[in-house]
Amino acid sequence: MPGPDRFRDRAEAGEQLGEALREQEPDVDIVLAIPRGGLPLGRAVADALDVPLDIVVASKIGAPGNPEYAIGAVASDGSVWRNEEAFRGTGSDDAYFDREREKEAENARQKADRYRDGRPEPDLTGKTVAVVDDGVATGSTARACLEKLEGSDADRIVLAIPVGPPQTVRELEEMADAVVCLQTPRDFRGVGQFYDRFDQVSDEEAIAYLDSGE
Repeated sequence: MPGPDRFRDRAEAGEQLGEALREQEPDVDIVLAIPRGGLPLGRAVADALDVPLDIVVASKIGAPGNPEYAIGAVASDGSVWRNEEAFRGTGSDDAYFDREREKEAENARQKADRYRDGRPEPDLTGKTVAVVDDGVATGSTARACLEKLEGSDADRIVLAIPVGPPQTVRELEEMADAVVCLQTPRDFRGVGQFYDRFDQVSDEEAIAYLDSGE
């Protein structure tokens, strides 16, 4: 990599993640990327494994007065994960959380529909599914996505990420059948810290990654 413990960009991280999955989880049947930042990696991983690419979508539930601070997340089917410590620490209540959950679930559904553009959700019955994102901090959206997939008929769920803090990765290991994580640095301050280039990915760019394998 160009610098110590850094990826050049999401594409390079995806290539390395694809190599790791080939070695550790050779029987992956489909890659589900978490939009938007997960799609450049998901495309690289799906190409490396020669499997289809699709999406699994969740939306953050922000704290009262601070929407960027996640107190949970909800997937497109309504599957929800709540960070109890953050929930209590921000003075949230159940009524607020339920209102935001409904709103963000609808946002996630709309995003999934927009990205799939009429395509149905993939049938995961009996399949080994790799869920890919560009990294995790608290992992709120990844947790909601894993909650959604727990209710599917998939045979095995593998979370694949380039980087995440040790505690978060350990907690995610309890939610997935396996976690493939390239780096678990103790001095973690944010996912972008481990990329030389970590630009925002637009919806248009993300959808192009999804369509490029067709």
